[in-house]
Amino acid sequence: MAVRGVWRRYTADLAAQWKRVSAGSHVIAAPSGQIEYATAGTGPRLLVLHGAGGGFDQAISAASRLIGGGFEVIAPSRFGYLRSASPAHAALADQADAYAFLLDTLRIQRVHVIGVSVGALSALQFAVRHQYRCRSLTVIVPAASAAGTAMPAQGRLPEQGPLAGTITELVLGSDLLDWLGVTCARNRMIRLVLGTDPAVLADADPGERNRAYGVLRGILPISARKQGFLTDTQFVTIPQSIAIDRITAPTLVASVEDDHYRTLESARFIAAAIPHARLITYRTGGHAWVGHDAELFAEVDAFLKEN
Repeated sequence: MAVRGVWRRYTADLAAQWKRVSAGSHVIAAPSGQIEYATAGTGPRLLVLHGAGGGFDQAISAASRLIGGGFEVIAPSRFGYLRSASPAHAALADQADAYAFLLDTLRIQRVHVIGVSVGALSALQFAVRHQYRCRSLTVIVPAASAAGTAMPAQGRLPEQGPLAGTITELVLGSDLLDWLGVTCARNRMIRLVLGTDPAVLADADPGERNRAYGVLRGILPISARKQGFLTDTQFVTIPQSIAIDRITAPTLVASVEDDHYRTLESARFIAAAIPHARLITYRTGGHAWVGHDAELFAEVDAFLKEN
């Protein structure tokens, strides 16, 4: 009976998540394959690029304070996530060009660009390849090793660092295993997925805890994000050459000292390499910047309005 009860709860939760990601987005045909995207809000346009395990839904959720603050968010699902195609041998340049194609389709010339976690890589590449279209660039907890302008990987799977290890473990899982992890082993998932010390989350206010738990629950259905995870594994394990010193857009970079994915070094490098970039750091909060969401997005809001 207990097993049947757990199964019913799992299938109900999974159905609810499928319903959530099956509404509110659009799909266009592109040279790279179909691109899924959603829009929300009104005002100056922001292209918001989600992290690993995301999709348009994660981007909309992450930018909710900006949507409420007078901006319009354009949120594509990156290669392989949800209904977006994943071209064979996809490169960051291809992803950046796909964003440009999406903007062309929407008849949008210029946007502010925000890249979170692994999404920061294609945000940086977009700012290099399509400089005139990038009004400003915001990079939050950038998941990339940085040494020189090439940002090399740290080794081969699974020895290449904590982020790719996390991606690999999630890909080898399933919707059921992910649900069981979030339901029965939450602290482990906080470390694994959010790159955050569970103690930091335990000390956070209820709103921040709910935001973090929402990110964990929102990875379901993981089966619809598997190809995106695999593509991201390639991006974080194969050296990515991004000429970030050529970026001319006003740039804001943010990271957290205790981020399990060690993004602070990359953030410092990016901020130093891009002319006139500004760096914001927080001492605690992990990869999900727990405890700093309002503070961080107040900084982003002010930065966007300055530019």
